[in-house]
Amino acid sequence: METVENNIKVLVVDDEDRIRRLLAMYLERENYQVEQADNGITALELALNNEYDLILLDIMMPGKDGLEVLKELRQVKKTPVILLTAKAEEVNVIDGFNTGADDYVAKPFSPREIVLRVKSLLRRVNENPKQTMGSENSDVVVYHELYIDNDAHRVTVANNVVSLTPKEYDLLIFLAKAPNKVFEREQLLKEVWQYDYFGDLRTVDTHIKRLREKLYKHSEEVSKMIVTVWGIGYKFESRD
Repeated sequence: METVENNIKVLVVDDEDRIRRLLAMYLERENYQVEQADNGITALELALNNEYDLILLDIMMPGKDGLEVLKELRQVKKTPVILLTAKAEEVNVIDGFNTGADDYVAKPFSPREIVLRVKSLLRRVNENPKQTMGSENSDVVVYHELYIDNDAHRVTVANNVVSLTPKEYDLLIFLAKAPNKVFEREQLLKEVWQYDYFGDLRTVDTHIKRLREKLYKHSEEVSKMIVTVWGIGYKFESRD
């Protein structure tokens, strides 16, 4: 009988042949259908003309880099994208998330880590958000000027709509539904990103920073509700 994995198509984009072949081998072991591209121009053409369940996209490529590819792709499609980058500096990560990336992995990486992240992202995409974001009575979360409509995946602060990436939204609603509870970074990776292993903690820190910045544009008070608990993690501090 054909499994669900047989229908999953992944595009692997990297200008290093060794990396592409290695990732393809590990993904094919999971019964994913894998296609490859060694440059940004070819990758964008394939991504626009085919339907992929997920794209692994290297940032540093000649001709058209990964961020350019992602920016053009996001004008047309919402295909989940995991960025591969040899530059783990925060500015590159932030640029990637601002452009519409769903996740990133810094080189050098383990192929097994890539497989786990692919599975996690595909699982999140396919799940019903309402089933993973709390009880049936928690479709709306309100704290002072912050209003979260979980049905519409809509966040407003001081009556202004806040444009959040899917993962920024997931992080905010997760914290807001457990006010004053402290979560370690590892817990957030497991619960929000659904990683079943010790992932890159910078993923959490980067999303928290960007989330605060977006909330701050409309309300300093709301942005301060996301509190850093030094040496541990983060919490959403209710000011009621």
